[in-house]
Order: sequence, then structure tokens, then C-alpha cells
Amino acid sequence: MGVRASAILQSFHDDPPSGSVTLQWAPGISYLAGFLLLLTSCQMMLGRAELTFPNWLARRELPTANVDALMQRATRILVKLECIIYPRLVAAPQATKRVVGGVIFVLTVRLLLAPLPLSNVVPAILIALIALAYLEQDGLLLIACFLITALLLAIEYGAVEYFIRAGGWIRKLSDF
Repeated sequence: MGVRASAILQSFHDDPPSGSVTLQWAPGISYLAGFLLLLTSCQMMLGRAELTFPNWLARRELPTANVDALMQRATRILVKLECIIYPRLVAAPQATKRVVGGVIFVLTVRLLLAPLPLSNVVPAILIALIALAYLEQDGLLLIACFLITALLLAIEYGAVEYFIRAGGWIRKLSDF
């Protein structure tokens, strides 16, 4: 069994560098989350062994106090989540990496293309759950997230198609 995600965060918290940290020290902490998600998911789809950030971004420094506070909160949450997220239906990470990357890519594109208030909550939660399921090797949760993602995208596609058709009907009324 692999190392729990909360243990990794706890080790970052227990042994922080002094002064400030860069994104190379704590990958994934950035206000450019959408860009980083796209970059990471593309690298996963390509099957890269290691995920990397561009040098200009990886060298960006963040105050250690901010990173420490974030790590403490995230570790507490992860410890609670790990009671229900644990290895089940384990598949080889290499076998699922490309699929997980593809699903996260699709959800991230959807997040970036539909910046409507409260419309991004469910896709963001799905991305977080997919990432946790992948890291914790919880195949059951991963399958559930994939099914919910497919359902969400189908519902949204139907809603967009409905509004496009409704818009055509309204346009005909305005021709009078």
C-alpha cells in the first residue's frame, strides 16, 4: 500500500524550509489552479513519469507561513477523508493515469469555459475527489466519480442544447 496523502502533507508541514518556499517544494499550491490543472492533466494523458511545472512558475516563492497554514488545514481535512477513502478495487496507477488525466482535463476545460456563479462547484468537487481517489488508489470512488462526471456532462449538454433551441424559438418571435 502507498503512502497516505495526509502523511505527505504532514511531512511538508513538519519539515518546512525557512523564509519562503517555491512551487518546486510544494507542487500544486498556486493561484493559477486552472492552468496547473490543464498542464498536469495533459502530462498525465501523455503518460509522463513525473509531472513538472514551467521553470518560471516552479521558482515562484510563497511565504512559508501561508503554506504552513494551508498544509495544516489540508492535513486535518485529509485525515478525516481517509477514513472513507482507502484502497479498494486497486488498479495499477500507470493503467489509470491517462484516463484520470483525460477526465480532469475535460472537467477543467468545462470549469474555464463556464465561469457562471456557482456553476463550478460540482466539477471542482469532482476534480478533488478524482485526485484523492487516484492518490489513495480507491478504484471504487474513482469509478463513482467517472460516472457522476459523465452524468454531469450529459445534463449540462442537454441544458445547453435546450437553451440553444429555446433561443431560436424566441428569435422567431422577435421577427414580428
